[in-house]
Amino acid sequence: MTSPDNMPNDNPAQNNDENQKPSPKKKNKKQLKIWFLIPLIVFAGLMIMLYMRLGKPVEIVTNTALERPVPTFELPLLSDTTRMMTNDNLPNQPFLMNVWGSWCPTCIIEHPFLMQLSERGVNIVGVNYKDDIGNAFSYLNQRGDPFSMSIQDLSGQFALDLGLTGAPETFVVDGDRIIRQHIIGEINEENWQNRITPCLMVLNKANESGGSPDKQQIAEVCQ
Repeated sequence: MTSPDNMPNDNPAQNNDENQKPSPKKKNKKQLKIWFLIPLIVFAGLMIMLYMRLGKPVEIVTNTALERPVPTFELPLLSDTTRMMTNDNLPNQPFLMNVWGSWCPTCIIEHPFLMQLSERGVNIVGVNYKDDIGNAFSYLNQRGDPFSMSIQDLSGQFALDLGLTGAPETFVVDGDRIIRQHIIGEINEENWQNRITPCLMVLNKANESGGSPDKQQIAEVCQ
């Protein structure tokens, strides 16, 4: 006598369903194919994006305080942190505002040229950016102090308000304490002669006459 378990399955639909079920091996192969395709899809997307950018400008536009007054601040004087400096303590004639730090390798490269500018009578206000005060003092003691004053920007917020992208950077400020030029990276003889000096000449001339610098001249020489 044949038991129900040993009886042949007379339902063809059920047999077809069982035959159509994918085996675990087939499932694994499909998953591997999908995972293999993902990097190719991502790579293809990146290539399309790069192709779309061909021939277009790649300059990074920074959100600087250019053509605006120096951002409002109240920060300690580096040489005497019990004294708080504000915008009222800034020079009322054209000057440079240099963001620096003892931890910054490019600042070390730039520093001798800042010393030269200081010896030529260029007024430079320092912004000591996210620095340990002991390290900052050691830095200036070893290399000399080119700054008429340095303010301590320990949090870095003031530098960010200026539009800093990374130290060192320098801002050329006119007699009304409006930022007219933003130099990214170190100051050297080349950009001093070609960019900064022409801008300062226009700003100094306007300051001596007691007027505001000509906007067209600013646009031409303070780039």
